[in-house]
Amino acid sequence: MLFDNHGRPLRYLRLGVTERCNLRCFYCMPEEGLPWSSKKQLLSYEEMIRLVSILADMGIDKVRITGGEPFVRKDLIPFMSELSQIDGIEKLSITTNGTAPLKHIDAMKAMGVHAVNLSLDSLDKERFHKITRRDEFDQVWEFLQALIKSGIKTKINAVIMEEHNLDDILPMVELTKKEPINVRFIEEMPFNGGAKGYQKINWNYQKILEHITNKYPDIIRLDDHVSSTSYNYKLPEAKGSFGVIPAYSRSICSSCDRIRITPKGELKTCLYQAGGFSFRDFMRAGASDDAIREKFMQFFKNRAKNGFEAEKQKEQNDTFESMATIGG
Repeated sequence: MLFDNHGRPLRYLRLGVTERCNLRCFYCMPEEGLPWSSKKQLLSYEEMIRLVSILADMGIDKVRITGGEPFVRKDLIPFMSELSQIDGIEKLSITTNGTAPLKHIDAMKAMGVHAVNLSLDSLDKERFHKITRRDEFDQVWEFLQALIKSGIKTKINAVIMEEHNLDDILPMVELTKKEPINVRFIEEMPFNGGAKGYQKINWNYQKILEHITNKYPDIIRLDDHVSSTSYNYKLPEAKGSFGVIPAYSRSICSSCDRIRITPKGELKTCLYQAGGFSFRDFMRAGASDDAIREKFMQFFKNRAKNGFEAEKQKEQNDTFESMATIGG
């Protein structure tokens, strides 16, 4: 197994395949979008396969594809199929906004995709439009229904934002009564690409949970697996479950088992760190597999203890980039 300098096992890679997204969620990026990278600045699929193969040999056994919106990138399904065949990779998952063609669901099921996380911040069409700045709710809802029908493990990720979607919290919890899905409420984070300044949040995971228990005082606490990013619950007799992710409070850092590689090939061992080492440039300069493996270990053995420590290491004038450029 692979461990960092704090004794935490590293098993999980979040791999960003593109910065681009066809939605413009205000908490992620400015309305006009971002200064997108050129194709040459992004890792090629071949370079990604090489890095994942090396990491799998080191002990990484779970890969989640992220973006931007992953399906914006051409030929994603053949790439995912190739990833799924790498020795050592036991679980392949993806996070998507659900605007992709439904045919991709059948392809993912056929290749054995473990789970799909659907980013959906509102069940109300008008609020969805205001948050995403796009009129795509009907397509996303159809994608969700097709996912459930396919039998692929399905999660909804909803970022909770004061004055924007608080009215969606209880309806989303109630959605789990009849559907075998997991809804996860996420604290809003500052990764907005300069869309707005750094802001303290009032609706942390404790307040979200309090809001739910005021309506449903008999919720059942579920056992969280060792590296769970959420505190998990369910309603009595519900088919599904729900969780709260303290992404801003960062109270789950002690069991964090994940690393990130951005679309441009930068390694981030913590979401809150500044910058990241460019494995894209390292590979293109001719680094061998052994040299890449050694470089990974160098950073794994110098990992921040938690998100607060990583944030302190940022320069004072560093701004938080968009989650799209980080890779989810």
